[in-house]
Amino acid sequence: MEIQEPLNSANRPRQPTLSPLRILRGALLLAMFLSTAFMLLVCLAPWTAVVLRFFSVHYSRVATSCLFGAWLSMWPLLFEKINGTKVVFSGEYVPEKERVLILANHRTEVDWMYLWDLAARKGRLGYIRYVLKSSLMRLPVFGWAFQILEFIPVERKWELDESKMLHILSSYRDPDDPLWLVVFPEGTDYTEHKCIRSQQYAAENGLPILRNVLLPKTRGFYACFETLRCSLDAVYDITIGYKHWCPLFRDNILGVGPSEVHIHVKRIPVNEIPLSENDVAGWLMDRFRVKDHLLSDFTAQGHFPNQGTEGDLFALKYVVIYALVIAATCTCTYLITFSSIWIKIYVLASCGYFVSATYFDLQPSPIL
Repeated sequence: MEIQEPLNSANRPRQPTLSPLRILRGALLLAMFLSTAFMLLVCLAPWTAVVLRFFSVHYSRVATSCLFGAWLSMWPLLFEKINGTKVVFSGEYVPEKERVLILANHRTEVDWMYLWDLAARKGRLGYIRYVLKSSLMRLPVFGWAFQILEFIPVERKWELDESKMLHILSSYRDPDDPLWLVVFPEGTDYTEHKCIRSQQYAAENGLPILRNVLLPKTRGFYACFETLRCSLDAVYDITIGYKHWCPLFRDNILGVGPSEVHIHVKRIPVNEIPLSENDVAGWLMDRFRVKDHLLSDFTAQGHFPNQGTEGDLFALKYVVIYALVIAATCTCTYLITFSSIWIKIYVLASCGYFVSATYFDLQPSPIL
């Protein structure tokens, strides 16, 4: 089998140049996102993620997810209305509020953020969870959020990840807990260099030669699926394509994100997926072969098949929600600055708890 030339970006249009105004806008947006995240975490999250969890894990998760979803509400609005990125959904229309496992290709560092645009339309914005690199848990503020939201950190070495991953997954089994769990089976974002290495490995081991995606790692996906199989409504196979260039995080903040993001959704009922680990591995490889063909056609045609499965974002709803988030942030800032010393002690205690909980991987246990 021949190694094919990976997707090349040399002939794509250049990104817009950065002006001082764009840089200022980016700095202000980043300051707003960081300050709102910090204030929600240190002032409100202790009540939903710690105090309430002593009495009910389910209601603690729901309340914390609502808090998380309120903060996330600005991101789809930023992508689609402020930056002017056209998000095009295709494939199958999926029902609202399902409990699902999502497998997606990993084109760039912000794929996971564009999934919020679909989650917002399905009433699951705050309930989306990720399997992510453990190094991201060390990020200030955001690492704290990943901890209380019970994201699954991995070292990308199965012998190190297996026990911890299965422990967290086992806590997700309650079918009453809303859940969108996202897995990127490639394990890393796509680059031309990684693609060539993946193709070489495939050629040496008799596996499919893929041009637009990397070979999937099957153990992590199988662990997620097998542990949660009985509590899932479906698996969503999502393929993401970008017009002209693949954006970075800074592109979205600076307003130079892609002109179009295309998200193709395939809903797969749980009973259509094999049972054994070997059969699931083969099934997953077939899904990535389909993704590779979809992305080849996308490059040639500029779109995925069956476009228009989702409507426009209801912007007013998210403007109102984020206005409330900003109001809560301003109130908390005022109280911390001008109120009693006990408020300052509470905030310092919150910061201390989240640092310790993230470092030592602590989750409160119910006392009832």
